[in-house]
Amino acid sequence: MEIKIPYSQKEINQACKEIVLVQKVKNGYVRPLVWRGSEMMAISAQKNTIHVAIATWEWGSYFDPELKLKGIKLNISSWRRPNPNSVPWDTKSSGLYMICTLSKHEAESKGFADSLMLDHEDNIAESTGANIFFKNDNNEIHTPVPDSFLDGITRRCVIDIAKLKGIKIIERKIKPDEMSSFSGCFLTGTAAEVTPVSQIDKYKFNVCNVIKDLSKSYQALVQKKTAA
Repeated sequence: MEIKIPYSQKEINQACKEIVLVQKVKNGYVRPLVWRGSEMMAISAQKNTIHVAIATWEWGSYFDPELKLKGIKLNISSWRRPNPNSVPWDTKSSGLYMICTLSKHEAESKGFADSLMLDHEDNIAESTGANIFFKNDNNEIHTPVPDSFLDGITRRCVIDIAKLKGIKIIERKIKPDEMSSFSGCFLTGTAAEVTPVSQIDKYKFNVCNVIKDLSKSYQALVQKKTAA
């Protein structure tokens, strides 16, 4: 799905920086929003004006900091990531967040911090708002192929960090029952950053030194870029 924004990426980046300064945000979240106007109110929207807004606010840890130290717990959602032929899965849109919200509410009502979502073929996909990684006893890291969910910026950044540390990254299809062979698990995302996972359904994981080190290295990189 392509929306032609009436501003360049450079202009939007500059606007984000100015808003952060005006709001005096030190540790927060920046969210650009793009939507179509109301000139055409049916399915067709070719002549609608494109509007842009940028919101920013102070925001601490996405998950409870104490829970993050111990590793958060996830259930397995009853909802699935859609077939990639049915939606523009590589684009952030409000419609795709609906099943994430339903999954998150379902998880929290059962005492979990978040929910693991499977894809349309019952492979492991992601959590409701973050990508997922698993570590085995050989210190290899396995992560699902992003072919029905967003290949997050933080996901790509952590993969680069891991490779620099000599950690082998394996991107592949992962079935839920394979979780019994992994010793560690963590989530990555703009808000989640690097969040250890201690349990998914009946499967339990350790918050190991490899995950702690990746989290520390990611934080150092973010703080370095922020200072720059």
